[in-house]
Amino acid sequence: MSNLHYMEKLLDGTEVEWKPLEQVAKIKHGKDWKGLDAGNVPVYGSGGIMGYVGAYSYNKPSVLIPRKGSITNIFYIESPFWNVDTIFYTEIDRSLIIPKFLYYFIKTIDLMALDTGSGRPSLTQAILNKIPIPIPSPENPEKSLEIQAEIVRILDAFTELTAELTAELTTEITARKKQYNYYRDQLLNFEEGDVEWKTLGGMAENLDSMRKPITSGLRESGSIPYYGASGIVDYVKGYIFDGDFLLVSEDGANLVARNTPIAFSISGKSWVNNHAHVLKFETYAERRYVEYYLNSINLTPHISGAAQPKLNKKNLESINIPNPSPEEKERIVTILDKFDALTNSINEGLPREIELRQKQYEYYRNLLLSSPKPEEVAA
Repeated sequence: MSNLHYMEKLLDGTEVEWKPLEQVAKIKHGKDWKGLDAGNVPVYGSGGIMGYVGAYSYNKPSVLIPRKGSITNIFYIESPFWNVDTIFYTEIDRSLIIPKFLYYFIKTIDLMALDTGSGRPSLTQAILNKIPIPIPSPENPEKSLEIQAEIVRILDAFTELTAELTAELTTEITARKKQYNYYRDQLLNFEEGDVEWKTLGGMAENLDSMRKPITSGLRESGSIPYYGASGIVDYVKGYIFDGDFLLVSEDGANLVARNTPIAFSISGKSWVNNHAHVLKFETYAERRYVEYYLNSINLTPHISGAAQPKLNKKNLESINIPNPSPEEKERIVTILDKFDALTNSINEGLPREIELRQKQYEYYRNLLLSSPKPEEVAA
């Protein structure tokens, strides 16, 4: 594609007029939905669909723009809907602008830059009314709508393609994780009589007494990682530990949810607060073997507390670990390290690919909707 904007090609020499939003659409407030009968009409708030009722606020194509809360959540609705007071809807003059064209253009705007809230993000009707909207070929309404329709068609195709690619990549990530977990669990599956079992306290030196939290406001910024229950929390100047250690989450919902590893190795200089246990092992293979094992088992029998799950020192050290020969541990760790490296490269690569696809889509969307803006738009 040349440096010429695609919209300029579509315009074929005609001009673009920028009109304030209030000249192409009326912004309408939402209403409370309490007391409405249940039905199949979606109720929208700033976070999305809140429920379903039997009445509607509006039954024509509309763009919904949050008034407060998640102000970047823009919705395009073609069927009847109800909206509450946290989100505006728009009555669009379809003789001037195609509703979905307006939707795509609003998506290109940095709405956070228009935030008027002191705490919770907020957008006002007055500010939104002044947003300049490009109207191609304003002197020829029929041609204007044709140009808008062509842009919408292209962006619809881009949107569908991006969604398909994202779904495929997400499925691939899930499959790879399942494959890795399967092989890890197979390698670490020992019966009681197969090998010697030892408590974790008998395999590792516990260094919890050396931990020390630093209040966020008192941390001196630096390059040393400051670790908590789930990984790096901050970077500081000083350090407590220097070497290779295994950290194990002491508290937090992740002990039960297990969305991320609860045991993770660290190396070099580090600072650790009192939300992660610190364990030292004699060899690399021993440390990594225990790390893999802890991340593969159900820790519920060792966790205390309901509102705030906790794996205390006594319970941690009482966990029984299968203890095969050093040679067998090295063999298992070598295999799992290779799987881990492959899985991590995929887990880093595929999300990155998803991000790039999204950026590519946004780039072409913005290119299609770009035109030189006037220095000011009359109210």
